[in-house]
Amino acid sequence: MHITVIRPHELGNTELAAWRAMQAARPRLANPFMSPGWALAVDRVLGGGARRGARVAVLEDGPDLVGFFPFELTGRGTGMAIGGWLSLGQGIVHAPDLDRLDARELLRGCGLGVWEYGTLVEGQPWFEPCTTKTLSTVIMDLSGGFDGYGKTLKERGSKLLAKTRTKERKLGREVGEVTFDFDVRGTAALDLVRQWKSQQYQAMGRADRFARPWVVELTDLLHGVHEDDFGGCLSMLYVGGKPVAGHFGLRSRHTLSAWFPVYDPEYARYSPGIILHLHMAEEAAKAGIQELDLGPSAGWPYKRELRSHEILVGEGVVRRPSLSAAAHWARHAPVARARRVVLENKRLYGLADRAMRRYGSYRTRSR
Repeated sequence: MHITVIRPHELGNTELAAWRAMQAARPRLANPFMSPGWALAVDRVLGGGARRGARVAVLEDGPDLVGFFPFELTGRGTGMAIGGWLSLGQGIVHAPDLDRLDARELLRGCGLGVWEYGTLVEGQPWFEPCTTKTLSTVIMDLSGGFDGYGKTLKERGSKLLAKTRTKERKLGREVGEVTFDFDVRGTAALDLVRQWKSQQYQAMGRADRFARPWVVELTDLLHGVHEDDFGGCLSMLYVGGKPVAGHFGLRSRHTLSAWFPVYDPEYARYSPGIILHLHMAEEAAKAGIQELDLGPSAGWPYKRELRSHEILVGEGVVRRPSLSAAAHWARHAPVARARRVVLENKRLYGLADRAMRRYGSYRTRSR
């Protein structure tokens, strides 16, 4: 196995075509966060200095291209999935018959002692021994069209569709005509979604992702990408011409990944977020998209209501014996262990969540 590490923008047409063909051959690799478009966008925003920035390892077996491993340098000898905590699909994009691979030898070829991941997709046996936690990711299955999705919900006894349509009609009667736009190109709507999302993060006591200029720059960049197999997708729900809910995510030919959904809390009693998601699913199905990936379900009950089924993603760290791995373990292992204890204990998780929300409420009132 020969490994060459380059910047994503240095990939040639042959490599890009091979990458896309590998994604097309395996649906679980068709996640837009595993697309070359995502790697190129992160590369453009973060750059690529000697110790930090976007990279991709090109894997060759003899004359054949057999895989692409995008990653992000975070320091000397340490790396994480490209895009880090923003990415909802991570791992190697590979040929169907790739089997001769060792995770630590891969890291050696990349010049890494450590690689961290948070949403490792299924079918990555090289990393699974290093997975310390699995998360359930919610999928809205659109392979049978939107009608097929609705039929699946009804068969399991869910009344979500009927209840949501009732709320939508009530919203129309009491407030104004309900309209939806699946692919909004204007920048003002994206600014509004980011503003709402920042307010939501603050109210929940979470870190505001859009407080980081590079995240704003990245979403601006992706909003302008509209390729056949990759791009940003900004959807908006309006009432009487006024926006009440929005979502910005990424799509491939196969999958639409929910990334930043949000709604105006003033209209919460009408469930505008669920109304928005159902309209998104309906339009995505018309466009030939096979699934709407809502991401990990923990802490978000609405995702469980919308689900067709769930898949597992992994969180963990691959370490190769090295000084950088030892230093990384000393800095991160105790914190990671404490975090797992909280996440795996419902009582502790509830206490922590309530404390963060109280802090967020206090911070919002102070402003």
